[in-house]
Amino acid sequence: MNSDPSDPSWSSVCEADFDQQDAQVVCRQLGCGAPSVLQGALYGEGEAPMGTKEFQCGGHESALLDCSSASERSTCSPGTAVSLTCSGGEEL
Repeated sequence: MNSDPSDPSWSSVCEADFDQQDAQVVCRQLGCGAPSVLQGALYGEGEAPMGTKEFQCGGHESALLDCSSASERSTCSPGTAVSLTCSGGEEL
């Protein structure tokens, strides 16, 4: 992960806006198996700023940025960034 908080290519995602379909897309994009744990701040808060997009994935997309997004979120409480664990590597 890029640890430069001023780099706009990285941001955290609010747990309230992230669901199982979003998690499926992220794990697929990373090639690391199915989602196994989806929980807020499981690994602590990241250094990246909180993103303002709410992703609305159907679960079939190949990348998170392929998902549609809702209107921008104005606030997200500190300590509520989503944490995601995938189940393991996929056979390629």
